[in-house]
Amino acid sequence: MARGRFVPWQAVMLLLLALLAGCATTGGGKDVAVGEQIAVQALAMTGKPYRYGGSGPTAFDCSGLVHYAHRQVGIQVPRTTAQQYRHAKRVPRSDLRAGDLVFFRIQGKLSHVGLCTGDGRFVHAPSSGRSVSIAHLDNPYWRKRLVGAGRLY
Repeated sequence: MARGRFVPWQAVMLLLLALLAGCATTGGGKDVAVGEQIAVQALAMTGKPYRYGGSGPTAFDCSGLVHYAHRQVGIQVPRTTAQQYRHAKRVPRSDLRAGDLVFFRIQGKLSHVGLCTGDGRFVHAPSSGRSVSIAHLDNPYWRKRLVGAGRLY
């Protein structure tokens, strides 16, 4: 690599570090580190296309992204959004940290999940025709549909 030249993977790593820098890391020790590792795995998939039933690494649906990110750090979790919701230990929004899950009700049913990255952001596989991306919990669309948060690690 030529000196002073910025390459794409460096940009991704800087983004990951910046996003995680905003995470609340008070207490939790090992759990905080595991959550951050999960978030990094999910963030690394940013830009991958959405595909219903996709669980990576080339395409994802929302619960497939959660399943994949946990599996990369050695944690087995349920595959569907509903199963992930049932198995997750509830976390108040005020205590969210990197690696936690946020669940959304869309069109009247619990049908979407994202992974917290810190600072009110989450990474998710939104829908057909879109790709894994980062959103903010304060966005009116997501804020209105948020039904709960939990932790699977």
